[in-house]
Amino acid sequence: MRSEATENYLTAILRLEDDRGVAATMELADRLSVAAPSFTEMLKKLARDGLVNHERYRGTWLTPEGREVAEAVLRRHRLVETFLVRELGLPEDQVHEEACRLEHALSDKVVDRLDAWLGLPAVDPHGTIIPRPSRAMNRDLALSRIPTGTRVAIDGVRARDDDHAIYLTSLGLVPGAVVAVMERRPFGGPLTLEIDGHQQVVGPEVTEYVTIRKED
Repeated sequence: MRSEATENYLTAILRLEDDRGVAATMELADRLSVAAPSFTEMLKKLARDGLVNHERYRGTWLTPEGREVAEAVLRRHRLVETFLVRELGLPEDQVHEEACRLEHALSDKVVDRLDAWLGLPAVDPHGTIIPRPSRAMNRDLALSRIPTGTRVAIDGVRARDDDHAIYLTSLGLVPGAVVAVMERRPFGGPLTLEIDGHQQVVGPEVTEYVTIRKED
């Protein structure tokens, strides 16, 4: 996990970049409330690490790797806010600071579990979109990771080969199908799925290749 300071810089750049197209140097320094020497040194470090691009008089913007890190932090922050409001009943205007503390402490594994527990919410309590990981096959969105009793719609299928694609299609695991996880056997056992009203028993490795979106 990146340092807290690195994550704070990257998320500040992301917010300004999304608002303005680029993070102006003075505006970024003001938002982070850091002294000029420390600020300059950190930008140089982030550039050396391949997380940002920085040009004098133009500003700073994230590399693809830097954006992935920043979006992961925002995801943790907004999921924590959602949990604090929805599960603990805290007022919306009191959860930001708590989420700022926790966003740096949670592992990816815990965040994935939290996301699944909350039902893969699309937005936080303030109506802000919760970023999804940008990697091609996301563990948190794989059908195999969805809790028992959850109903979802299949968003995509990535088959290993033609035979695998034919098998997934024969099960009804195709984009647009509505699936409910009815039962999950322990110790990596099979899953009982209800696929468009019909039950199927499949191995968990099959559903690793099926991604989903939450069904409202």
